[in-house]
Amino acid sequence: MKFAAFLLLTLPLVQAQGRIDAVFRRFWAADNPAAAARAADEVVNSGVTFGEALRRLQQGRAYTEQKAGVIQLSNRTSDGIEHFYAVTIPPGYDPARRYQVRVQLHGGVGGRSDNRPRGNGQIGNLAGAEQIYVIPYAWSDEPWWSDDQVLNLRTIVDALKRRYNIDENRVVVAGVSDGGTGAYYIAMRDTTPYASFLPLNGFLMVLANGEIDDGRNFPNNLRNKPLFVINGGKDRLYPIRIVEPYTRHLMAHGVQIEYHPQPDGEHNTAWWPQMMDPFEIFVSEHPRDPDPDKLSWEAADAQHNRAHWLVIDSFGMAPGEPKELSDLNIFADSLGTDPLFARPKASGRVDLERSGNTVQAVTRGVSSFTLLLSPEKFDFSRPVVVTANGREVFHAKVPPSLSTLMKWAAQDNDRTMLYAAEIKIKLK
Repeated sequence: MKFAAFLLLTLPLVQAQGRIDAVFRRFWAADNPAAAARAADEVVNSGVTFGEALRRLQQGRAYTEQKAGVIQLSNRTSDGIEHFYAVTIPPGYDPARRYQVRVQLHGGVGGRSDNRPRGNGQIGNLAGAEQIYVIPYAWSDEPWWSDDQVLNLRTIVDALKRRYNIDENRVVVAGVSDGGTGAYYIAMRDTTPYASFLPLNGFLMVLANGEIDDGRNFPNNLRNKPLFVINGGKDRLYPIRIVEPYTRHLMAHGVQIEYHPQPDGEHNTAWWPQMMDPFEIFVSEHPRDPDPDKLSWEAADAQHNRAHWLVIDSFGMAPGEPKELSDLNIFADSLGTDPLFARPKASGRVDLERSGNTVQAVTRGVSSFTLLLSPEKFDFSRPVVVTANGREVFHAKVPPSLSTLMKWAAQDNDRTMLYAAEIKIKLK
């Protein structure tokens, strides 16, 4: 009788645990963020506690053994465009180990008329430390400096994290020539998934070309991540004498750049044997901080409006805005002062600094924004205080929310970047 009573007491608990296990299996098996969002709703309704869900998300999915070598893959991004890419998995891939990833952007974009893969998909002479290499493809209609390619790279990284044990804080974007220019572009549009950017033989100001510049290139956004930059003195396209003034301008105004000019370098990577170790040491020493205490993000619309725990929601003047913010778009030399990029449309910017549960924001041209609160950074037993332009705009305790946790976990697919609550800040 006692055993029967025990079964009656424990059976509901066992059934509940089995239900939670099942919904998390479906969540981890989702093959894209949209499918994960649907599965996240099931998790929320499963009866799991916030603490248990957080623990499971931090632990992540169980990975399985995968074939090593070059694998040719494809995706169709949400804008309907088909993309091909190659992934190289190192020998002896261990599903229990988290792997560094390098996304390598190729040059010669204008000479490619379609999206067909080129070559064998290997990293070739630019191989470095043991890691997973990704070779995506761009072409004349969809160059690296396009919204579609920003979406493509994000889709690729998401897909890799669902199949391979990726170290979310060691995913970098590197590129040569057009690919180096593309690395600058990605850094200004979508900083969140990446640890650093490594432009080789590229030139930021290619993006100021009237046929490319859409008014949404914001060099201020380069302040969020470190860059490793190489240019050659004998480069026939982007020699040091032309490129370096802009590199120095960025460095002088808060962009962290490890700069390695090659005086005898041409428009190739003949210097790689000497620069491979500094390149890989830089990557190793600059993992991503998934929730940095300082952020500065500028946008002109909702297409690229997020940086980590900041989302810009709407644009417009707000009370107490400073008359001026230091702006990397203003370039000064002996010939005068000029903007680097056109501004046909007004933009908005938010600078954040967090200390404990207090967030200080300085805004320009932003009327509302959202703050995402990480349980690693905020104490939910105490009030959160937000000031904007010197005025307190929020002061309250914020309860952890299971639905918020699962919403952003489905979107970000990131064990190290989880959000327990969100605060909507309206400035007017």
